[in-house]
Amino acid sequence: MSKTSKSPKIMKDSTKISLVSLIVLLYAGLHGIYKIIDSGFFDRHYIFTPEKLHALALDSIDKHGNDTRALVANIITTLQADPKIAPYLSVKEEWMFNNAGGAMGAMYMVHASITEYLLIFGTAIGTEGHTGRHTADDYFHIIQGTQTAFVPGSYEPEVYPVGSVHHLRRGEVKQYKMDASCFALEYARGFIPGMILFGYADALTSTMDVPTMWTTTRVTGNQMIGNLMQGKL
Repeated sequence: MSKTSKSPKIMKDSTKISLVSLIVLLYAGLHGIYKIIDSGFFDRHYIFTPEKLHALALDSIDKHGNDTRALVANIITTLQADPKIAPYLSVKEEWMFNNAGGAMGAMYMVHASITEYLLIFGTAIGTEGHTGRHTADDYFHIIQGTQTAFVPGSYEPEVYPVGSVHHLRRGEVKQYKMDASCFALEYARGFIPGMILFGYADALTSTMDVPTMWTTTRVTGNQMIGNLMQGKL
């Protein structure tokens, strides 16, 4: 009795159908997430606001504009002094590399939960890459250096100097660049788990930096789970 096998054409068609199904499911999932965010369901779970964080960044720049380390310390100390926010903040300053969208920098996770994250991100030597297309609004408060960005169809760069905020709206995408040393207080609000795959993609397909992946997973996971146990989505 001869064994039967699928023809190459049938296998190829099956692969196409599976890929299309995956894309449809992904789109449906993202559409559902966007609808939930638009409904205002997440609003009551936010503990930060872009406006207050911008004011904090400006105040810290005014006090310590020539000393980035002191500037960051002022931001963290001020946040920790707020009894409504302090219980949800990291108790340890722990820096780690981050590779995403072809860009490389370092980050210090200040807060991570299902609906928000707050971190210090930057590099002392410059970088460039893809912002990613996310399920959260991202507010990049520049505290040192300059960031530029580009969108297709534009002939001029967007320029974000110290004290400005680069707001990447959820679902949008840009090319971004830091020519030299640049650091920011980065705040994202929306569905944070939807951003995780982008954050790991370069590490899984390029750098294979297992220790950094583990540190990122441990720090982010501990904060998300810890905050969830306190009732913070």
